[in-house]
Amino acid sequence: MSEMQPSPLSARLAAIAQRFGLGNSPRRVLERASQLRLPFQQLHLPEDTIWWQSGPPLQRLVELPRGALSGPVQDDKAEAHAVLVKVVKRGEQRLSSFDLRQIDGLCGGDHEPTPSPSFEDYLAGLDSRKVRIISYKDFIKAISLPLPRFLAGEPISLLRADWYGYRVFWNGEQHVEAFAASIAYARLRALEATLPAEITDYSLDPDGLAVLDERYHVLAMPAQAWSDPAFMGLLLDGGIPYSRLTILRNSGTPEFILLPKKHAEATALGEGLRLAGAADVVKYLRALG
Repeated sequence: MSEMQPSPLSARLAAIAQRFGLGNSPRRVLERASQLRLPFQQLHLPEDTIWWQSGPPLQRLVELPRGALSGPVQDDKAEAHAVLVKVVKRGEQRLSSFDLRQIDGLCGGDHEPTPSPSFEDYLAGLDSRKVRIISYKDFIKAISLPLPRFLAGEPISLLRADWYGYRVFWNGEQHVEAFAASIAYARLRALEATLPAEITDYSLDPDGLAVLDERYHVLAMPAQAWSDPAFMGLLLDGGIPYSRLTILRNSGTPEFILLPKKHAEATALGEGLRLAGAADVVKYLRALG
């Protein structure tokens, strides 16, 4: 009689346990975590849209509040915080002259934005238009709504970020339709419109990501996990160290859990959650960069 072959999952669990040198207790954590049934979500790359707030708010990591992380042990949260604040870098640039026709993104708006790849597409999709521009006089009137000191040459505040590619966003919140209509008109009429600019650049730091990956499993967890008895039993009954990050969560998107790889049970839990379907946040961030 031939011997029964181990299932693919059992073989994979055994391989992971061997790779990390996990003993019996961590191996049980690995096995139980891999069998969790939670509504895990995959992390998707940002849509091609003019709206800054439609993408992941990674800029918050630069000045991440010390109280942004939750978890049972203060030292664990402090260590995670020290790593997270080095993942994104912020740079400032001042230009004496910037062509406003290069701006193709908006940071503000008084409504729930729908994806729009361009100002022209956004304007065409409005149910009703408040701003119509058919002359240079109309242009000056319209652009002076979002930029009251346009004619005086007051610098404009702009944002850029790795995760949006080459888009440049106007860092303003009022009169977004008038701003979009003005820029679209300037492009259509090849109308030169320049201002001094103050540009804030956000970029993902490869070294910071490498340290995060070296020290932590960072996984995307559904909100339902924190009321799931099987998951919470694994996390709390075994006293597994963790930090929970919600500040990067938009409506309907997952939260992040950080599990220190220096701890055997935390490593086992992280590997098990990955097998169960949790998305790898570091892999996602590298794809954004």
